[in-house]
Amino acid sequence: PPPADPRRPPAPETTESGAAEPEPSASETTEPQPRVTEEPTPRAPDDLPTPPAGAPPRRSGIAEQALSVVGFVCAAVAVLFQPVVFGLAGVALGVAGHVRGEPLGRWAAIAAGAGMLAGTVLSILLAPG
Repeated sequence: PPPADPRRPPAPETTESGAAEPEPSASETTEPQPRVTEEPTPRAPDDLPTPPAGAPPRRSGIAEQALSVVGFVCAAVAVLFQPVVFGLAGVALGVAGHVRGEPLGRWAAIAAGAGMLAGTVLSILLAPG
């Protein structure tokens, strides 16, 4: 046989009957195929997923937890001024924030209750007479 031309693909091997053997399929090849894994694209902290249609726009920072923040303010004010009024307002705001899914809502309600109790005790101790 003449020497093989390196630019031409090799001819299929033939069996004794002269018929060409089928080439192995991709799943029958002996070489392991490299596994291609697609790595997730790193996202920036501000790159938030798009909210569903009809949802209110997502707020960030303090605006996201407004009820809880005002509840903490009421808790602090309840220690010094009118503990029952500001304490109950802080508890209500903390519970409302918790129901809305604010992470600090429960803690604002607890702080307002403690502020109301501390303010009541403080006003009893410091009352004239």
